[in-house]
Amino acid sequence: MTATMSTAGGYVAAPNRVVRASNGIDYAYREIGEGTPPLVLLQHFRGNLDNWDPALIDAMASARRVVTFDNAGVGGSTGTTPSTIAQMAIDAIAFLDAMEFVEVDVLGFSIGSFVAQEIALRRPGVVRRLVLASSAPQGAAGMHGWAPGVIQAVGGFAPNPDGYLGVFFTSSAPSRQAGLETLERITTRHEDRDKPTTWQTRQAQYDAVCAWGIPDHGRLQRAGAIDVPVFVANGDSDPMILPHYSYLLAGLIPHAQVKIYPDAAHGFLFQCHAAFAEDVETFLNAPQ
Repeated sequence: MTATMSTAGGYVAAPNRVVRASNGIDYAYREIGEGTPPLVLLQHFRGNLDNWDPALIDAMASARRVVTFDNAGVGGSTGTTPSTIAQMAIDAIAFLDAMEFVEVDVLGFSIGSFVAQEIALRRPGVVRRLVLASSAPQGAAGMHGWAPGVIQAVGGFAPNPDGYLGVFFTSSAPSRQAGLETLERITTRHEDRDKPTTWQTRQAQYDAVCAWGIPDHGRLQRAGAIDVPVFVANGDSDPMILPHYSYLLAGLIPHAQVKIYPDAAHGFLFQCHAAFAEDVETFLNAPQ
């Protein structure tokens, strides 16, 4: 693979690419920007390449190479979506190997943040810094499944824009307007869009989330073995992964800092894309 790639026109115009990994999976991915180490992004529940906010990706790619990809069985990638976070991490590591990445920064969002933690625990020499957005540690009490209203909003057969707005943004006028603007941005791309995620992916990912959330003190303490700098972030009104889990996670990890964004929910990183991108860049550039 080339060390750097730049794409004119921003993330909306970034071409879909495919790389074959040693596990036989063809991974769909996009990349934009230049610089090393690359920042690799892990997507939220049921999300694909098109569910990243282009404004956020473009802001982060102004200073570095940003790589988004579909994990095994998700969107345009082949294979079957596994039902455990551990296997998702193994599949993600296969992608990193296929891209010939020796060292990466990783940003995981929601279920992607669970996978990011597992990658850092399994391949600590590969991960330089870790950003965990809307996250929780494995084994935390109260994380064994989501509230019925959340599942009804984002867990149905068909996409539900109103449900998405209700979970990813607050009910305030500024946050709801930011949500509408986010929806407009993520639907701007009309050609060469990613394949929608399947019902199998939805079921497997939710099974993985539920298993991750089974209360287990031993697994909870496992987060303490993450020995790289970590930035934990969330919105103050996230109904999907409550912000108190951000404080719990940051307290378990030796080199972690936490920030909670006001009047924001699960999609705080899209609503506050400029501020979040700046915070991520500051964190990634900070001295060890």
